[in-house]
Amino acid sequence: MSRKPLFVLVVLALLVGAILPAAAQEPVTITWFVGMGTGTNDQQIEAENQVVADFNAAHPEINLEINIAPTFETAVDTYSTLLAAGTPPDIVGPIGVGGSNRYEWLDLKPLIDETGYDLSGFDPALLDLYATTNGGYSAIPFGIFPSVVYFNRNLFDEAGLNYPPQAFDAPYVMPDGTEVEWNYDTLRNVAMLLTVDANGNDATSPDFDPKNIVQFGLNFQWARIRLMWTDFQPESSYYNWETKKVSVPESWRSATQWLWDGLWKDRFIPTTTYALSDAFGAGSDNVYQTGKLGMAIVPLWYTCCIGESVGKFEWDLGVVPKSPDGKYHVAMDADTFRISKSSQNPKEAFTVLSYLLNEAVPTLAPTYGAFPARAEYQQSWIDSKNEQYNWGINWQVAIDSIPYVNPANEHHESNLPNWSQVYDREFALQTLLFGDTGADMDVNAELDKFQQDVQGITEQSGS
Repeated sequence: MSRKPLFVLVVLALLVGAILPAAAQEPVTITWFVGMGTGTNDQQIEAENQVVADFNAAHPEINLEINIAPTFETAVDTYSTLLAAGTPPDIVGPIGVGGSNRYEWLDLKPLIDETGYDLSGFDPALLDLYATTNGGYSAIPFGIFPSVVYFNRNLFDEAGLNYPPQAFDAPYVMPDGTEVEWNYDTLRNVAMLLTVDANGNDATSPDFDPKNIVQFGLNFQWARIRLMWTDFQPESSYYNWETKKVSVPESWRSATQWLWDGLWKDRFIPTTTYALSDAFGAGSDNVYQTGKLGMAIVPLWYTCCIGESVGKFEWDLGVVPKSPDGKYHVAMDADTFRISKSSQNPKEAFTVLSYLLNEAVPTLAPTYGAFPARAEYQQSWIDSKNEQYNWGINWQVAIDSIPYVNPANEHHESNLPNWSQVYDREFALQTLLFGDTGADMDVNAELDKFQQDVQGITEQSGS
């Protein structure tokens, strides 16, 4: 054989060797971990599996796999184990702000810039929720739940009261036609008129019997106390990362006193004993659904849990009251997907993340009960809710609330050292306030003790 044919064969062999590995290259596997939030019931799993199948069909270069933990506790243990082993899943979610505080996440800003990811579909206030102190983004919005005032139309009509305002800066109109600012003083006055005892006396009457209340004016349905505080007025001074000091701002002290008065003096907020009684939910604490509560300030996700109200009463949405500083502040729960900081394939993970935040929204948002952060998908969510609640609810209230959302440093689940233990201590304070012994509570003394305890928790080793 001449050298020329041999040379040609060698070159061809080298070319084939170079081409074949590229053509046969295995797709990059990206793992999506579910369980540290919603997403684990059968209907949701079916939707998630459909999203995985649709993504893989459209992206042959990436193999998306899903790992669904059966419970929250299992999810936390599993993720922590994988993280410690250096093999964490690439994407985690849906997960809330609080749930994410246990871990570190990839800063998405470099990938947003590199890919030219379009953030124009999000209200800037929603992006601020995930803005980091170094100018990055810990996440991109997916499902949002702004706080609103759920109100019972039937009870307002029965009392001869006008409905809460459904537009920001609109006044509240009292029964005599007087217009007043919709703030927490007005909220208190209206709530007292809606609170009624067994003899038909409302809470403004000298004959009102607080031991035989059959209807309440207001609660913060299932809210934790820090969310109530930030509903009243958000603060960024709860924990100072530079000085490492904890403080209970004066506005939160005033809010706690306002809550105490509503529970134990003015009696328009149901105590734990009332909330768990047979007459008000039979242990479920779902007081608003009974039709015996005039108003509930709660994030929009509460639409999940008043299905049994259909046929009992018609409800609607109003805007939150103005805070003592004269401004509107909307506390908002939010769920989204995050990329693990130690993901081995961040670029491919961002491709999957982008899909979950866009193309997958019509499939995932309804099954998660999540109001889409992207404006283009909100109307389809509203249409699905109108099929369930068909009496003309003003969903525009939720949309109009978005610009007033509290930013990351004022969020009711913003991070601080040993966040989980602080969370438990907050709940202990709330349990005392709403429990039977709350009637004898010295608000400022308990808040002083709370501040001291939280300071100690943040200083514990491992923080």
